[in-house]
Amino acid sequence: MTKTVLITGTSSGIGAHTAVAAARSGWRAVATMRDVSRAGVLTELARSAGVLDLIDIRALDITDLDSVTSCLDGVIADFGALDAVVNNAGAGHVGTLELERIDDVRTVMEVNFFGTVLVTKAALPHLRASGGRVLTVTSVGGVVGQPFNEAYCAAKFAVEGFMESLAPVAATVGVTVVVIEPGAVASGFVGNVGLDATGLMASAGPYAPALTAYLARTAGAFAHAQSAADAAGVIISALTAEDVPFRMQTSPGARAFAGVKLADLDGSGVIGLTTTWVAS
Repeated sequence: MTKTVLITGTSSGIGAHTAVAAARSGWRAVATMRDVSRAGVLTELARSAGVLDLIDIRALDITDLDSVTSCLDGVIADFGALDAVVNNAGAGHVGTLELERIDDVRTVMEVNFFGTVLVTKAALPHLRASGGRVLTVTSVGGVVGQPFNEAYCAAKFAVEGFMESLAPVAATVGVTVVVIEPGAVASGFVGNVGLDATGLMASAGPYAPALTAYLARTAGAFAHAQSAADAAGVIISALTAEDVPFRMQTSPGARAFAGVKLADLDGSGVIGLTTTWVAS
């Protein structure tokens, strides 16, 4: 019997590659995105891999309860069960508190945290029935706070704390919870940040020297980014392996970076590292 996985944020990048990799592993991949007219990248990847028949593309806005409910109800009606969810949808954000509106911070939380919670809540009864898995793509930014990423890291920290707290409770009813932490990934996600470096610099005021240093450092990091396909491979291992840990990083670089925080009891290691990112 073909198992079904619902994946959010599949129009490009990690999500698209995860949907195709899941289908190549024999799963039916319900590939969701806000705007299905943007499915061209996913469709071409699936066609090239010969798995288009196992890709089911559906509209889903993770921030809209009606959309989430309708999508999950449709999946169960059509396929009878749901065996896993991959919470991948999200949006980056660059800014610092003094220079942005509180509404901007709220929006980042809505997309990256509450959207993930909405999908997970809707899926849990079905995953409980199937003994399924919740796999959530967070970020090393959910472990290490990063300059000019206060809102984004806050949202990802919240997701990590939520899932870490949920994991032992969900396990009592047969549901496995995993978080997957990519570092820099060469994907459309960078474009989704909507980064206007010129505009940011023009309004940076006293933060201009720090922002200049941060943007230069970030450009260098993404110049050596992991491929989206490689990151998706780690997600598929979390989907299919018999035993899986709660926390997984997608690359050696991500493991080393997360390890700085997890071994840093007083915070000096992290602050010492990230201070160098904004040194002019």
